[in-house]
Amino acid sequence: MAQRYEPPKQSGVGQLVDSVLLMVFVFGSLMFSLFYENILGFLGMGADEADAAAAAGEVTWDSLGQNEVMQAQWEKLGYGVDEAAVLINDRFDYTIDPVALVVTAIVIIGYFVFLFRASDKEYREVLREKFDN
Repeated sequence: MAQRYEPPKQSGVGQLVDSVLLMVFVFGSLMFSLFYENILGFLGMGADEADAAAAAGEVTWDSLGQNEVMQAQWEKLGYGVDEAAVLINDRFDYTIDPVALVVTAIVIIGYFVFLFRASDKEYREVLREKFDN
């Protein structure tokens, strides 16, 4: 009769290393685009919209499209016209950065290729142990 298969045991340290490594990869791939934008800005290759608006001329509540009620609410929150201009002019940016997209795709695809190959190796080992005489 065939011997019952017992999978290899992984130590607690091995599980911890695997978990930490996976979290680093996931966190790194998701945060890459943020760091990439900051590096470009630091090198002077990216333009900040708020700085461009401030350089265009004096910022007023009217130029920001804010009426007196809105102005009063901004001031209740402790924001002056310059601080509010940064928040008002800072729109969500939905552009896709091709470099960040490619790096994220490579990390995710690389992980799944690794996972598939490791699983395939384990699967073939189980089949050999179970069915080879």
